[in-house]
Amino acid sequence: MAEIKDPENTLVMETTKGKVVIELFPDLAPGHVGRIKELAREGAYDGVVFHRVIDGFMAQTGDVKFGNSTTSGFNPSRAGMGGSEKPDLKAEFNNMNHGRGTCSMARSQSPNSANSQFFICFENAAFLNRQYTVWGQVIEGMENVDQIKRGEPVQDPDKITSLKVAADVAA
Repeated sequence: MAEIKDPENTLVMETTKGKVVIELFPDLAPGHVGRIKELAREGAYDGVVFHRVIDGFMAQTGDVKFGNSTTSGFNPSRAGMGGSEKPDLKAEFNNMNHGRGTCSMARSQSPNSANSQFFICFENAAFLNRQYTVWGQVIEGMENVDQIKRGEPVQDPDKITSLKVAADVAA
């Protein structure tokens, strides 16, 4: 298992493909890290599908409004169009490369429109650098991310079964 240096700034994500551990970068993207942790602690990501998964690029998830398969608001045809009830975030673009395992915030055309959706890069995607906010890095379980079912939209998608801050997970 990956060494968790800072449990308060590490996520443990259980997916239908297995466990993924993500180190957070609060120094680079404090607002985005705060939002992800806030939603994780509310259980908002539990049951959310990976609605857009492009081979050789990334796996996108985090639509807590339309993409949560455990709520009455679940709408597969609208997954990817929603966010949370919280206000959108101001961009926190930084110098981190969008490399394999990078976790970054999804957004619309507006730089300040990130809300709850995020993606994990399968491979180097440097063309996204300084245009999307990098807030974390997979430190364990990338082989599980690699197994997530592909599609735009994904038919019978994989999902996050649980997303928790490591400090909140009983040892």
